[in-house]
Amino acid sequence: MKKLVLVLLAAVFALSLVGCSQKAATQAPAGGTEPTAKVYNVVSLVNGNLGDKSFFDSAESGLKKLADAGRITYKTIEMGGTDEDQPKWLETLNEVASTGDYDLVIVGTYQMPDYLKEAATTYPNQKFLIYDDNTYVGNNQNVVNITYKQNDMGYLIGVFAANMTTQTTVANINPEAVVGFVGGVDSPVINDFLYGFLTGAQAANPDIKVDTRYVNSYVDTATAKEMGLSMINDNKADILWGVAGLSGNGAAEAALESGKAWFIGVDSDQELTLPAEQAAITLTSGLKNVGQSIIWFFDEWDAGRTYWGKEVRLGIPEGGVGVVTDKNFAKIAPKAVQDAVLAAQADIVAGKIVVPTAIGDETNAVIALRDSLQP
Repeated sequence: MKKLVLVLLAAVFALSLVGCSQKAATQAPAGGTEPTAKVYNVVSLVNGNLGDKSFFDSAESGLKKLADAGRITYKTIEMGGTDEDQPKWLETLNEVASTGDYDLVIVGTYQMPDYLKEAATTYPNQKFLIYDDNTYVGNNQNVVNITYKQNDMGYLIGVFAANMTTQTTVANINPEAVVGFVGGVDSPVINDFLYGFLTGAQAANPDIKVDTRYVNSYVDTATAKEMGLSMINDNKADILWGVAGLSGNGAAEAALESGKAWFIGVDSDQELTLPAEQAAITLTSGLKNVGQSIIWFFDEWDAGRTYWGKEVRLGIPEGGVGVVTDKNFAKIAPKAVQDAVLAAQADIVAGKIVVPTAIGDETNAVIALRDSLQP
């Protein structure tokens, strides 16, 4: 009898070990790591080519980081960016969506929403993400639109410009506290950049003047250059921020030709994309961090927070926007100026500063502020 009891106890003990080992296997797979989250299969469609040193390269960088971390598998399809390439964009979208192989199809920029709308309607079970566009928000419940808080970015650039324009020991900086803003068109999006810029500049220097003008085009560099030269020669502006697409490069041309002003870029690091002479007088750029925004999206998805059919606007706290803080920024801007920018960034992240936005603002407060700061 005693032997029988011992045998039964041994059997129970053995079963308990099996149960424990099975439970442990659920909690910690081979190697003692945490349970593996879903690995997403992703395709990124580039309506251009990699090597742009801008949005496409940024997106690729974010995807590579996710892949290196074992969170996604992905491939990038370069569709080309010429007029001849455009017919392939919808064809490629439909092709990848029809396979059902991908958890997410990623596209970006203002050129893609019409094609995306058609593909998303045709394939309602396919999930899509488009960055830097909100044209058809809510039209398709299988699409998330990621956009960027350009007002947050503008605030940092405003703090930087207003601090720099008083640094008269730096070449090309005159005693007048005047900076310039060359906008593409007088629109809510451009004025959102402007609102942040004006607010940040005024916070840094209550006596600042900001010469604001609109090119009324995103491709007219000649008019932008003419405006920039007038800002510099007539109103003593020594720093110009070009927020006008290709037109904005005309402001860089003006700063270079005058020999007495600096330029600030937008959206991507223009110190890397402008011709060498213009890059040399580009102090910094406001950034839309496409790659980081894609990482943020997957962080949210893994946490069970999804935004299908919605627009998500990412600012400084999410890493969606920022400024370039190396190269000319680090070499030319005095440390006090650099510190002021970094402090403003920290205050926005901490919620101590909430930057106003022109998006949805029916009071036209940005217009009143713009007009009050004209030289």
